[in-house]
Amino acid sequence: MGQRLNGQKPTNVRWGIFILMLILGTINYIDRASLAIAMPHIAAEFNIVDARVTGWLHSAFFWAYALMQLPCGILADNIAPRTLIVIATIVWGAFQGVGGLCGTTFTFALTRLGLGVAEAPVMPAGTKLMGNWLTPNERGRGSMLLDGGAPLGTAVGAVILTALIVAFDSWRIAFLIAGGGTMLAGLAAYWYIRSRPSEHPKVNAAELAWIEAGTQPSGKAEKFRLRDIGPYLRQRNVLALIGGWCCYSTVFYGLMTWAPMYLQQAHGFNLKAMGTAVALMFFLCFVGQQLGGYIADRWRRAGGRANTVFHTMFGISAVVAGICLFAVTQVSNQAAVIALLSIALFPLRWASMYWSIPGLLGAQSKAGTICGAMNFCSNLTAAVVPILIGTIIQVTGSYYGAMMFFTAAAAGYLLCSLALNFDRSMAVKLPATNEPAVPPAAAGN
Repeated sequence: MGQRLNGQKPTNVRWGIFILMLILGTINYIDRASLAIAMPHIAAEFNIVDARVTGWLHSAFFWAYALMQLPCGILADNIAPRTLIVIATIVWGAFQGVGGLCGTTFTFALTRLGLGVAEAPVMPAGTKLMGNWLTPNERGRGSMLLDGGAPLGTAVGAVILTALIVAFDSWRIAFLIAGGGTMLAGLAAYWYIRSRPSEHPKVNAAELAWIEAGTQPSGKAEKFRLRDIGPYLRQRNVLALIGGWCCYSTVFYGLMTWAPMYLQQAHGFNLKAMGTAVALMFFLCFVGQQLGGYIADRWRRAGGRANTVFHTMFGISAVVAGICLFAVTQVSNQAAVIALLSIALFPLRWASMYWSIPGLLGAQSKAGTICGAMNFCSNLTAAVVPILIGTIIQVTGSYYGAMMFFTAAAAGYLLCSLALNFDRSMAVKLPATNEPAVPPAAAGN
């Protein structure tokens, strides 16, 4: 959408870029979630019988991914987003493929670490793209497309990986095919994505004018200094952002990594039934995510205050997830289990609007660093959660404690989201810099 310039209709290259980012995110999560789908076969081949070992294998990716978040956030503030995205996609595809060639649990774990390192730059770089390409009232949808690959990739991955494993009777071939496809996607990203609208040959003058009128240039990148993080980490908004994202990640990644095993071990699903159920649950999560972005943008364009819009959206997301996760512990019918997990996931990823908040609150020039800090903390949480859940299951012999843990995390997500104040800017006047303190109103509030 945009206004005509001298009778010229604006192109929609910006949405093409974010649809491609959605595709890359989908592939990202196909590769990331492939372990959960293939885990029963990998466990059988590598003779893994302890749930704690399974938890450690799941967590290997998240340790590497988490530790790379701050460095990659800094890189995203200083290197062209297109460059980071392309290199990351090709390298993570290579690690995914190599995983299919491993002969021991140790070497396989190393490829999961490599996958985590290589995937880490994508979200910080995507956040910078969003600030460069989308106006504030488009960033709800932009956030959902940027982060929509998580549920869509988990859903599609469940179908594709299950089909490949069944067709070739081999999880190894499935990993090799997935890795090759990822590397081809990296070449597509190089061909189409550009870091700024003015660099893209397909953007016409009307679209460029629309974007420039609605966005605030972030200015020349400044040399990063570690002490520059301090003023941001002392803000209530940044701390609430980090806390809420950690709690949300506990729920989403906990379900992503353990739901396949939960359905098989606790409710007797076979491989095909499990793959179908996981695909349905996470596809509905994707649909709910896109609907949430559309509702938020429409509501804000109609004059809704940011505090009202975001507090309501995040509140519904957290409360629905928490109630359904508690309720699933009270039922045993397979259809009821799938229904409750699907309802829990449907609004859960409205949390993806967290990615747009630094830019909305005037900190676009440091959005990569802030989001990198947010993702660093949340992925440390995501690294610990599979181990913790594996320990709970091993010690108690059931999944009840795990589901109650996820319910408590949903409550934490609610409290942190309500603590966000959208009337307060995140911008910081740093010593010896020219970064302005942008008021929330100018940031599109």
